Parts: sequence; C-alpha cells; structure tokens
Amino acid sequence: MSRLLSDKDQTASVVKGGAEAAFELGMAYSSGSAGMPLDLVQAHRWLNVAAICGYKPAQEWRAEIATEMSGGEVVEAQKLARATLQVVRAAA
Repeated sequence: MSRLLSDKDQTASVVKGGAEAAFELGMAYSSGSAGMPLDLVQAHRWLNVAAICGYKPAQEWRAEIATEMSGGEVVEAQKLARATLQVVRAAA
C-alpha cells in the first residue's frame, strides 16, 4: 500500500481486502514502511478495524502499540476506527 492513497482509498482497500488489508495498513503505519509515515494513531485505528473484523493477530499488535500511546491518542484512534467500521460495514 502506498501513502499516495487517500483515507477514502485506504478504506476502500479494506472494504475490498477485508481484515487482512486493514492489518497490513496498521502494520505499515506502525513501522513507517510501505510508503506510510510512522503514525501510531493510524496504526491503532487500522489494527482495531482488523481485530474487530476477526483478524486475531491484530489484537496483540494493537495492544502492544497502545502501550506506546497516550490515552488521548488511543481515544482518537478508537474514534477513527468506529467511523471506519461504519463505512466498511455499510459497504459490505
């Protein structure tokens, strides 16, 4: 995945690719790889989406990343994940 993708395009890729695509986005943001910037809020967001959609490895990574975030950052990531899930579920 490339950082050139907009948020809307990233969400569309998750609609198409499912929980594994969300996990891949989360991992890219968590490490600043695949053209993504290092962004723990976005990493937590996408790993949360993956975990809620049933991708078990995302649960452990999400918990690990949360230990490196402030409470406010976790809240922000959770809000983003909820909004993303609404779009993903509406498209399903």
